Amino acid sequence: AGVVRQAQGGKLTMEATIRVRRFTGVDRFTHLFLIVTFMILAFTGVARVLMETDWGRHLVWLMGGYDQVMTLHIVSGWAMTIGFVLHILWVLARVDWRHPLRSLFGPDSLVPKWRDFKEFGQRFLWFLGLAKAPRFERWTYLEKFDYWAVFWGVPLLFFTGLMLQYPIESSQLLPGWTLNVALVLHRAEAVLAVTYIVIIHLIFGHFRRSTFPLNEAMFSGSVPIGHLEEEKSDWVSRLRTEGQLAAMSVRAPILWFRALYFLFAYGVIVLGVYLIVRAIPYSDYFHF
Repeated sequence: AGVVRQAQGGKLTMEATIRVRRFTGVDRFTHLFLIVTFMILAFTGVARVLMETDWGRHLVWLMGGYDQVMTLHIVSGWAMTIGFVLHILWVLARVDWRHPLRSLFGPDSLVPKWRDFKEFGQRFLWFLGLAKAPRFERWTYLEKFDYWAVFWGVPLLFFTGLMLQYPIESSQLLPGWTLNVALVLHRAEAVLAVTYIVIIHLIFGHFRRSTFPLNEAMFSGSVPIGHLEEEKSDWVSRLRTEGQLAAMSVRAPILWFRALYFLFAYGVIVLGVYLIVRAIPYSDYFHF
């Protein structure tokens, strides 16, 4: 890995191979946990909906039978929800409550700000050739959207799934027609989540020109300085100005670990694409 060195005049110069830490170990474990639970929920959910079809019966058989599919779906749903709650507690613990506004709306926060809307508009004009590309800080508007989407998706899936898991108890507390609404919302949100994650988050997230063949940031925890200079130039400038760049520099991941997460990431991408493509002929089963 490159080394940050002190040059004449007090300015920082960097080797070409330096990497900057973007995500902590907790961030990366949370992301991995979300990947695993999400993929289990996606495949068991599709198997449950399509269990009367040839492909659905094959999926059910691969996962050990109908009872096993339901058990995996329910356990994974609870695991994802518990992880979601723990994540919220962890985030709240990291807030500087002596200066909450600075902590919540500072440049390192994922809370949306007016700047994000301006950058979205500027990026749209850039697509049309009418403006310069925006200079992003640590988080882009799309990264913030990806993050906050979980905050409506997980609670919606959890509460509607809980109603469907306990229909008798739910109908004792709520009108019976709410079970139909729960089924529609649960299925619609699941289809939306799988489609968005696979097509936008996985394919476009990893196969863009600047990230191909893989966006390694969440797996290795770090990003080459050249990539950041291109995509998050304002963040790099701030780190230089605040003298934090040296402290944020890390070693490149070792070869065996890099090969391991490449195999894992591409396995997830292939499974996600397979799930969507294979389910398209059965789209009638997903009517809401």
